[in-house]
Amino acid sequence: MPNQDVIEVAVERPAVGGRMIARHEGRIVLVSGAIPGERVRSLVERRARGVLLARTVDVIESSPDRRDLAGDPACGGRSFAHIAYRRQLALKAEIILDGFRRIGRIDLADPPPVAASPETGYRMRARLHVGDGRVGFLAAGSHRVCDLRGTGQLPAATERLVGRLVPCADVLQSAGTRRLELAENLTGGQCALHAVVDGDPEAASGLLRVVADTSGLTGFSVSSAARAGRSCTVAGAPHVSDAVAAFLPSPGAGSLVLQRHPAAFFQANRYLVPALVSVVDRLAAGDQVLDLYAGTGLFAVSIAAARGGRVTAVERDPTGARDLAANAGPLSTAIRVVRAPVETYLKRTASLAGAAVIVDPPRAGLSREVVTRLARGRPDRIVYVSCDVATQARDLRALTASGYRLDQLHAFDMFPNTPHIETVASLERG
Repeated sequence: MPNQDVIEVAVERPAVGGRMIARHEGRIVLVSGAIPGERVRSLVERRARGVLLARTVDVIESSPDRRDLAGDPACGGRSFAHIAYRRQLALKAEIILDGFRRIGRIDLADPPPVAASPETGYRMRARLHVGDGRVGFLAAGSHRVCDLRGTGQLPAATERLVGRLVPCADVLQSAGTRRLELAENLTGGQCALHAVVDGDPEAASGLLRVVADTSGLTGFSVSSAARAGRSCTVAGAPHVSDAVAAFLPSPGAGSLVLQRHPAAFFQANRYLVPALVSVVDRLAAGDQVLDLYAGTGLFAVSIAAARGGRVTAVERDPTGARDLAANAGPLSTAIRVVRAPVETYLKRTASLAGAAVIVDPPRAGLSREVVTRLARGRPDRIVYVSCDVATQARDLRALTASGYRLDQLHAFDMFPNTPHIETVASLERG
């Protein structure tokens, strides 16, 4: 073969992380842009620990599940977009099955069903970047800013709004903008933008007032990359909000609202968040609920409004904790807010007996200390919400070795056309 870095492989199955597994001359190849059952030519981009990382450059034998793409296929959030949606769901179920078996040492009887999402307009949170006169997503595996129009992740109206930011790209860069965080409410009627800048946010605010005038924005704020959690409002309302009852209908929700700042973590899929909250509420049964990594209070506030009881919500991020406190305020008799790292809270809490504990950690999963202290605290039930199969499986392996057993597993396709999958595992103490 003229180019020794181009290899021909038969694609076997999906791997945790989203690439597909193939083999070449006895070595494992993790190839992107392929579908199991295909034969492809792939360009080897990197070698790591005996594994080849490659990218499909030519499809020799195509899967019937391969489909054509519109727009930039490399624009972020589209690494599965070449695969028919029903096959995406099946592959994600296989990824869960494989990850739990290999990493978690947990054998599932069958691949779990994955709750489907509409493929377009699902995002109500997005991180945008500025560069080369563009405002958009980053192309996969690079720092190149790509045009997100036509990728379908954001509603068409929001794509047009981002397009109206493009003439401000030079201003955004001159103000030292590192990134833009965009947040919408469920219906898309509210859209707030937050700029994270180098230097003084007050000084940057003066330069960025032109951005605040962008049609369709309901609020704009700025903060410094060096001083996380402190921001200034340039125009409008810096938050978006929804009725708590939109996430978990209940008479107790009344007129309560759940606000969140664009810089705070919140689930991104507008179509599936209510179903996710409903499952977590059902699994976290009991009068005593502990919500670790509570964010703005999606689970804690919804559950407290629906059934009262005793709910404790723990969050360390300053922005998320401020929203959590505001959202929990009307429910002060049912919910207690703790602003602290999860490790610190668990260190101060001797026993968790009788509690249902919800954990929704970052992609890195639970720290070793959190796993150890959870096991020692012996809660009746642990409900583990995760966006990363590998780290969740790793943590479940440690927790099951500590006397817990996997009771139920639910999966949600929060990010269609990507390999990402949201899983909710409930563990019971044996």
